[in-house]
Amino acid sequence: MTDPFVAASGGPLILILLLAVFVFLFIIPNRRRQRAQREQLSAIEVGQEILTVGGLIGRVTETHDSELLVEIADGVTVRIARRGVATVLHPEEPEEEAVDDEELEETPAEEEPTEDPR
Repeated sequence: MTDPFVAASGGPLILILLLAVFVFLFIIPNRRRQRAQREQLSAIEVGQEILTVGGLIGRVTETHDSELLVEIADGVTVRIARRGVATVLHPEEPEEEAVDDEELEETPAEEEPTEDPR
């Protein structure tokens, strides 16, 4: 005799659908992020500014297979493992023109009547 819960729920079909949803929502995007991180780490070049996992910001002075020499202050250079780099900081884009104060002011609300409405 078949279990009524399995027969009513669709059995293994629902499990297969849940597994497929899990793969598409979690595993595939995670692999894309990992691939992008690996490509970014392998493309680090001298002169780029980086942020380490520990929060240090510095400019790359030398690159080697598995480590980087990074200048974190004038004359202060540290060795950092490539896998310790959180991200490569891109130079900031030029700031847009500052908006005039007049443009930021809201339009005045309707003026209240000055007469006493008694």
